[in-house]
Amino acid sequence: MDGRVGQGCRTAGGRDGGEAQGYWHVAVPAWLMSQPGHVEVAEPHLPTGAQQSATVANPASGASSDLLPHFQLEPEDVYIVKNKAVSLACRATPATQIYFKCNGEWVHQGDHVTQHSTDRSTGLPVMEVRIEVTRQQVEKIFGLEEYWCQCVAWSSSGTTKSQKAFVRIAYLRKNFEQEPTAREVSIEQGIVLPCRPPEGIPPAEVEWLRNEELVDPELDANVYVTPEHSLVLRQARLADTANYTCVAKNIVARRRSGSAAITVYVNGGWSTWTQWSGCSTSCGRGWQKRSRTCTNPTPLNGGAFCEGQNVQKTACTTLCPVDGAWSEWSKWSECGAECTHWRSRECSEPAPRNGGRDCHGPELDTRNCTSELCTHAAPGTEDVALYVGLVAVAVCLVLLLLVGVLVYCRKKGGLDADVADSSILTAGFQPVSIKPSKADNPSLLTIQPDLSTTTMTYQGSLCPRQDGPAKLQLPNGHLLSPLGAGRHTLHHSSPAAEGADFVARLSTQSYFRSLPRGTNNMAYGTFNFLGGRLMIPNTGISLLIPPDAIPRGKIYEVYLTLHKQEEVRLPLAGCQTLLSPIVSCGPPGVLLTRPAILAMGHCVEASAENWSIRLKKQSCEGTWEDVLQLGAEPCTELYYCQLEAQACYVFTEQLGRFALVGESLSMAASKRLKLVLFAPAACPSLEYNIRVYCLSDTQDVLKEVIQLEKQLGGQLIGAPRVLHFKDSYHNLRLSIHDMPSSLWKSKLLASYQEIPFYHIWSGLQPFLHCTFTLERLSTSTCELACKIWVWQVEGDGQSFTVNFNIAKDTRFSDWLVPDEVGTPALVGPSAFKIPFLIRQKIISSLDPPGTRGADWRTLAQKLNLDSHLSFFASKASPTAMILNLWEARHFPNGNLSQLAAAVAEVGKQDSALFSEAEC
Repeated sequence: MDGRVGQGCRTAGGRDGGEAQGYWHVAVPAWLMSQPGHVEVAEPHLPTGAQQSATVANPASGASSDLLPHFQLEPEDVYIVKNKAVSLACRATPATQIYFKCNGEWVHQGDHVTQHSTDRSTGLPVMEVRIEVTRQQVEKIFGLEEYWCQCVAWSSSGTTKSQKAFVRIAYLRKNFEQEPTAREVSIEQGIVLPCRPPEGIPPAEVEWLRNEELVDPELDANVYVTPEHSLVLRQARLADTANYTCVAKNIVARRRSGSAAITVYVNGGWSTWTQWSGCSTSCGRGWQKRSRTCTNPTPLNGGAFCEGQNVQKTACTTLCPVDGAWSEWSKWSECGAECTHWRSRECSEPAPRNGGRDCHGPELDTRNCTSELCTHAAPGTEDVALYVGLVAVAVCLVLLLLVGVLVYCRKKGGLDADVADSSILTAGFQPVSIKPSKADNPSLLTIQPDLSTTTMTYQGSLCPRQDGPAKLQLPNGHLLSPLGAGRHTLHHSSPAAEGADFVARLSTQSYFRSLPRGTNNMAYGTFNFLGGRLMIPNTGISLLIPPDAIPRGKIYEVYLTLHKQEEVRLPLAGCQTLLSPIVSCGPPGVLLTRPAILAMGHCVEASAENWSIRLKKQSCEGTWEDVLQLGAEPCTELYYCQLEAQACYVFTEQLGRFALVGESLSMAASKRLKLVLFAPAACPSLEYNIRVYCLSDTQDVLKEVIQLEKQLGGQLIGAPRVLHFKDSYHNLRLSIHDMPSSLWKSKLLASYQEIPFYHIWSGLQPFLHCTFTLERLSTSTCELACKIWVWQVEGDGQSFTVNFNIAKDTRFSDWLVPDEVGTPALVGPSAFKIPFLIRQKIISSLDPPGTRGADWRTLAQKLNLDSHLSFFASKASPTAMILNLWEARHFPNGNLSQLAAAVAEVGKQDSALFSEAEC
């Protein structure tokens, strides 16, 4: 290239040998314009008359003459620290000149430091230029715009500009915008320590110190720092108790926040109770104790100490040993063929018990004697004895045959279909002589019999027949066939009818003398083969002894007891919880030929995916054993349980002590809590206390609390509410709101009260409550209006709106568990809704397998009990089990009409079968 460049210079987009595409607009400094040995570059786009020219160095020959400059090093953003100048550099190839332009103005040539070299790989010339920028230069334009610099490189082919590099003055202010604060947290709670560093350029980096040691989230998974620089501890540990400091730093300075002291505390928890000590006396009444310690865990760092007593005492009675003594000798027997007679005595006055010594001496006394019987047997005596024996065997066989024929005839007979009518089931019986009615229209006895005597005689037909389309006729069917007209005798072996001698013999039994008596939570009675029922009023607890459960000829005195939870030790492990009251029925060890049914309430929201529920029974050794797991195949036929929404029915052939225990399988498992509010009936002082009880939702616990509050002079001030308490490990919180501040004030320092989760979940502490102490500002204030909120952290809640008059309001004071009708003990037919003879005929009709399912299976389906078919089938009389369960569930307010309708449905199926057979 020679001469003036003019139109011959290329743009950055030009190609070798191509035509020019335009010109670069370059503002050249004045000191560049008259350099010797340079060519001039015209700037055609400048305004007319203002065209400038610049001289540039002669380009290198060869290939480099057609290349645009390429930057190998461009200036980068820098910060001025204090008053120290910063350096900017750029390097380009091939380049004839490189100059800096800062904020649109060229930097003077004398401020550039230039260095020339050659690229070894390409042989092209390389030029590197540096300048320095001082704080004063930057401050001159402070506030107008940011200070920036840019390189411009020339070659014979054109110019190239570098990126802009910004020069900023670095600083870091002293004060943090937000500093961490000291906190006290419970163990395993989450902690967030906020930190907002001081303003600075460049922005400050944040790090955390724990006791002056760096916190590294990479080494501790329990710790992380948020993008907002807050330090988060996922679960507080004892080791996290320390002083925490937030440190902010950049290239200018390093700032420290104030230290925040974090204290992780542990609330104390009770250990398990020790075993009860031995009774303090070896004979008679004494006491025994057990203890526990606040070491599970031990309170640390100011955590709360355990609430409650560390020692419990209870009265005990040690049975005194009784040594046995002989009764009087019996009379001498007749003199036998061997010329001896004998007499006997028994070690029964008294019999040895409680470890007493047995009688010493012979039980039988034999002496020689002489009489007319004292001779040798005559010849032929053996033949006579043989003949007598054969005759006796023949008579026995004839009698057995007659009995078998009678049994067969009775099984072939059925109960008439009219028995299924509700009028039959609901009718009573009258022990009077009634003339037999005509055969085509027999009448039904309708008055209840008096069963106080040993034998009752009833005359007349038990099953009336009425012609009409509404009645179902079964001419040939076995189901519900009628009883014949005539006499029917019902025997009732009442202990009163047996005489004083029988009762005297019964009183010698050891279990009769040791039965618990005299408590509000117990019922007992004497029963025979007719069965009966025991009930503990207002608790929902009852024991049904069905007919024929007690062998004929035997009489048992049976008791039913509700235990207070502090009286019986029931060990629970893991997530187990008590779901029902602890109930005893006995005496244990008695022989029952059919299962009795124990009914008791529970507080579980049962579901197979959330709960594993077990029936526990206490053994004779005092240990608790799992005898049944609900929903699983039973391992024994001695026990079975029907679980309903609020009650369970336990079939048991062995009496004893029972409880229902559950183990949660997920955090969705929940128990029902009954929330009850009590307050004093009278308020002579300015202070007024509201007690909020959190109880297991069973009738027995509510009964105990009501009795307790009656003793304390309390009254119910709101209808009870139900709260579903989940196995989420979260505590229960209680708070009071919306009190008129001009009339009342709360003396509670915190915003809410808490009941620990495990205290509620175990179910072993029945009367958990919190007290809100309020203060009237004037004795004339009698109206109280407020709201009490009860909720589980991260769970459901319930609110009570309280609005009553302290002096007069008794709207809820008489709200109690409804009294149960009847007496604690019902004996014989009075304990059952279904008349005895009708029950027996239903059983005999439905027990045998019926065609098309017209048997007990259909009855179970009609009563919604078909899920228990396998259990019913395992018993000798499935129908009796169904009727027994119906009696246990529906006494005393059961609807016999519904049962009659179910039995009638079974009869219709059987009737349809016989109709087809006739066709």
